[in-house]
Amino acid sequence: MPKAYVFTRYGGPEVEAFVDQGRPEPGPGQLLVAVRAAGVNPVDWKLRAGKRRPGAPPVVFPEVLGSEVSGVVEGVGAGVGGFAVGDAVFGNPDTGGYAEYTLLPASLTAHKPVDLTFAEAAALPVAAATAYDGVRQLDLPAGATLLITGVGGGVGVAAARLARHLGVFVVGTASAGKKEFVESLGVVHVPSGPDLVDRVRAAAPGGRVDAVFDLVGGEDLSAVASLLSDRRGKLITAAAKETVGELGGAAVARARTSEVLDAVARLAVDGVLRPEVTAVYPLERAGEALRAVEGGHARGKVVIEVGA
Repeated sequence: MPKAYVFTRYGGPEVEAFVDQGRPEPGPGQLLVAVRAAGVNPVDWKLRAGKRRPGAPPVVFPEVLGSEVSGVVEGVGAGVGGFAVGDAVFGNPDTGGYAEYTLLPASLTAHKPVDLTFAEAAALPVAAATAYDGVRQLDLPAGATLLITGVGGGVGVAAARLARHLGVFVVGTASAGKKEFVESLGVVHVPSGPDLVDRVRAAAPGGRVDAVFDLVGGEDLSAVASLLSDRRGKLITAAAKETVGELGGAAVARARTSEVLDAVARLAVDGVLRPEVTAVYPLERAGEALRAVEGGHARGKVVIEVGA
């Protein structure tokens, strides 16, 4: 019977487990996909810990972990056009990604380009698409300076690459151990820690930044917000959506469409947003993959390979 990696209640790693689950049937607007790879994201462990968005639907336990996948279509639900059995696709699943089979809404699914591996495609729907939406939201001109907090993770890497492609100067905060990696992206590295604002000012041209893309939240977000004289439209976060408004900023406005996934895939094929997949685990080691991300020190994207 197909396997899936789930959490059985809210809590820490101790609530995670493998379960056997039946092969699901696609409903209207859905695709049944045999999963080939699943991206691992901070949102996965945060959902397991009970950090759900206000108004989010209740969880029915056990819940399969994972919010982005790639795979091959094995069934097409009623009312779905543009997809057929055998198509290689990627997108955001309705029923979790750390599994051998999952259901994807056709509206959040795109065809996988032949020039991308399944592992690379699975790394796009959350991190790269969030970065794409955020950079478009900031709408900075060439020559502007963007500060990205937490630049060394999946979203940060994609945002930095896209911003640099658009001619934006990027300063990024990350741990000291990620300095060489961050600089390889064409980003000026600023180590995290006390006196962060002073170090950012020293690194930024003219001592100023034009926008902040926050991926850390907490004290770092509050600190770097002071770098902006006008935060409306230029202070965004993907990490502290419930509190950023108090600072005069906004959450990243996610488009969540297959058109965005298509655009991100094209940029990946062109080399602009090619995913930095730095660690690949088999499904049997899904817990280890999630620990790598939950520890906060993962560089680039962690991916779980599921099928052949």
